Amino acid sequence: MRRLAWLALVAASAPACADATFSDCLARMRAESVQRGVSLASFDAYAAPIEPDMSVLGFLDAQPEFVTPIWDYLAALVDDERVADGRAMLVQWDEVLRKVEAEYGVDPATVVAVWGVESNFGRNFGTRPLLTSLATLSCFGRRQGFFSGEFFTALKIVQEGSIAPERLNGSWAGAFGHTQFMPSTFMRLAVDFDGDGRRDLVDSVPDALASTANFLRRSGWRSQERWGVEVRLPAGFDAALAGRRNRHAVAFWAGRGVSLAAGGALPADMPDSGLLLPTGSAGPAFLVGRNFDALYAYNAAESYALAIAHLSDRMRGKGAFVQPWPTDDPGLSRRERRELQTLLLARGHDIGEADGMIGSKTREALKREQAALGMAADGRAGQRVLKALREATGGKP
Repeated sequence: MRRLAWLALVAASAPACADATFSDCLARMRAESVQRGVSLASFDAYAAPIEPDMSVLGFLDAQPEFVTPIWDYLAALVDDERVADGRAMLVQWDEVLRKVEAEYGVDPATVVAVWGVESNFGRNFGTRPLLTSLATLSCFGRRQGFFSGEFFTALKIVQEGSIAPERLNGSWAGAFGHTQFMPSTFMRLAVDFDGDGRRDLVDSVPDALASTANFLRRSGWRSQERWGVEVRLPAGFDAALAGRRNRHAVAFWAGRGVSLAAGGALPADMPDSGLLLPTGSAGPAFLVGRNFDALYAYNAAESYALAIAHLSDRMRGKGAFVQPWPTDDPGLSRRERRELQTLLLARGHDIGEADGMIGSKTREALKREQAALGMAADGRAGQRVLKALREATGGKP
């Protein structure tokens, strides 16, 4: 009945998506489909059966890069486990990565770091059907114009045969594949690197790695340049000079007492750089250049770009940041998160599998345990509550 009602509305002028039912919205988009490069046959085959998934709306204002403390965000994304996995990927895909670097000028560690952060090296593409998520976001919530553009582009990807619709699953916002391209990014920058005649970021690792390098190159990546370095600020430093786009030569920063965090003078071969202070003068500080901007272009959050940069450095053998984050309760690695969940399960909390993903059930269980332990019941998974639960269970899950 819904499909019949939708077809009856095709020729009618539909109200704006913000005020329309989902059927009305689909009818309006169907009327636009041909001019957006999608045939009516494709629209009817792939869009007509869609039912909205209203759960995606809750993610619009809750992206982890913006709402998670940076020490929690980085602790889970750049841990020993991911560093080891990344080094293994560098070995396994060495030949492809060398060819990618020769073609696009982006080093293997950086490409693999994007892969690791975006999908844990292909282990977590996301499970939401892209067309369903994008259709829903095209009709409800904010940024409907943006998401409707991505919806039409996803339909074109299916229409041209690049990726089958049943393989087109990903994040709530529409990113998909090994390195989580949005559909419009796929159309602009994805490449066929394995030579099979298709651009496939889902089932072809070479295509995904090369497409990622192509993205970074097109975003301004400069071969042989550093993304940046961790630095130490002198006492009384004027934090008003901070800002990654407020770039100055090395001599400018050195003249104001800025040095390497581990000690020593700033490297003379650094390009003009801006000062990044993710948590103000009390936390780690970084001089970052245009390659950092290229990482930022992948996902417009400085914490995200820093995660990619730091993971790539760790895979090259560098250590953790020298300056600690300004917190007395640091974040947990994924191994520690799994341990925390195992402790909660042992204490009778029904939170599902101990997978290291801190969801609503884990947070609610943490609140109850924190209250019982006399801690602030905020549901945050940090070192303090992990230590308390270890002690409460004699150190064993």
